[in-house]
Amino acid sequence: MDLLQFLMLVSILFLGTMIVEGDNENLGHGDDNEDISFYSFPVMDITGNIISLHEYSGKVSLVVNVASQCGYTDGHYKMLTLLQKLFDETNKFNVLAFPCNQFGAQEPGTPQEIMDFVYNRMGANFPLFAKVDVVNEGANPAWVHLIKEAGQTPTWNFWKYLVDHNGHVINAWGPSISPDQLYPNIQAAIDKAVQSTKDGNLNKDKRKRDEF
Repeated sequence: MDLLQFLMLVSILFLGTMIVEGDNENLGHGDDNEDISFYSFPVMDITGNIISLHEYSGKVSLVVNVASQCGYTDGHYKMLTLLQKLFDETNKFNVLAFPCNQFGAQEPGTPQEIMDFVYNRMGANFPLFAKVDVVNEGANPAWVHLIKEAGQTPTWNFWKYLVDHNGHVINAWGPSISPDQLYPNIQAAIDKAVQSTKDGNLNKDKRKRDEF
């Protein structure tokens, strides 16, 4: 990791920690806690750029801690890629993949090696983020929030967290559940996201009419 990437990572951890601390302060205060969601956090993508997960707000996300050398790797990447392809036309769904080396040291590669594996060998078609820790001290703040809201902590690679269009966790599944088994859950979440967009557009039209 060069100096620039290190400074970017420090920035992400600092901003994420501020959000998590704010989230903890809001616990037990009703609607105040709804302001914080998975989409509130900044993260680093696999090329070292800091982005806001807010850009995925309004869409359904399947968030996964991935690894390149796991027994679940081949099957999961194939099915995650298929899900992204099947739901791509809705413009309401993304697989969000976070490489992680914490379980069995099965994601040891550099960012470039991981990119080559994911996109060139596995043919993946979804966003890939920088390698992170998802549990224990030093866990990525976005994952800290995700796990707290889900109430389920990953114990191995390829845990899958389904996040709704508002950034809140619907459910979580371990690696023994294949991604294609989640099709009905994803479709239901997308239907709600689409309906939410329609309702929002109707409300905008109503407000415009009321102005005249």
